[in-house]
Amino acid sequence: MALSRTELETHYMEPTKYIKSNRLIVDDNRAYLFFKRFIDMFGALVGLVLLSPLFLVVSILIKVEDPRGGIFFKQVRVGKNGKEFNIYKFRSMVSNAEQLLEGLLDKNETTGAMFKMKDDPRITHIGHFIRKTSIDELPQLLNVLKGDMSLVGPRPPLPREVDEYSDYDMQRLLVTPGCTGLWQISGRSNVGFNQMVEYDLEYIRNRTLLKDIMIMLKTVVQLIWSRGAY
Repeated sequence: MALSRTELETHYMEPTKYIKSNRLIVDDNRAYLFFKRFIDMFGALVGLVLLSPLFLVVSILIKVEDPRGGIFFKQVRVGKNGKEFNIYKFRSMVSNAEQLLEGLLDKNETTGAMFKMKDDPRITHIGHFIRKTSIDELPQLLNVLKGDMSLVGPRPPLPREVDEYSDYDMQRLLVTPGCTGLWQISGRSNVGFNQMVEYDLEYIRNRTLLKDIMIMLKTVVQLIWSRGAY
């Protein structure tokens, strides 16, 4: 039986050098975590400053198309050790998107505990563009500054997704989630849930600063080609 988010958070509440699960052992190397956090903060600050003109243009376009909704979309996600936090994105859907979701669940185009629909009718015109280019994800740099997320790590899931996790899937929550990761550069929306879990666990087992940097560089290339996102 899968652990609940509360059980996961309680079980791993005490800080240890090694976080253990049924199959995976995570070595929380202090030097790696220190430099990773330094890169996260530096990268997020530089990104927010350099991208501020783009933020302004996107904000105006979102409000022009759908004045009723806000510019940013805030949503509860599950982070390291089951801790919930609010993730920030540019709003790419109509203002009542969450209410419309239930009627679309039978059209899910991916496997497992995720919802993906290529021609999702809830997405606005500007939303299609910022999703295809992943511009909608840029406000997550604020989450990186707050420490809820890292630049590189597993995708932070929704609470309803975690409710469907097996013990094996729960291992994704042993590290800080990221804005990008091995899954994102390996197909993203074209990869099913089970394969995403395998990519994430592979990253967790073998993460290093060099691998983080390589993933970030490959992410930039994918942003240019706008491949695998919807």
